[in-house]
Amino acid sequence: MSIKTVREALNEALAEEMERDDKVFLMGCDNGIKGNPFGVTMGLAARFGFDRVIDTPISEPAFT
Repeated sequence: MSIKTVREALNEALAEEMERDDKVFLMGCDNGIKGNPFGVTMGLAARFGFDRVIDTPISEPAFT
């Protein structure tokens, strides 16, 4: 068993689910290019595309 940070474990889990099911997508503030402020989603947009890793405005009503 390897030692991982919570950020690394979350990123790995998200990637595994996105690989397993092409209907899984991420939607939220700063998910795409920057990988959110904590880096949890870092690299997922490059790997799965911006149609599955979607950056949204900070206002919830704006992206609904």
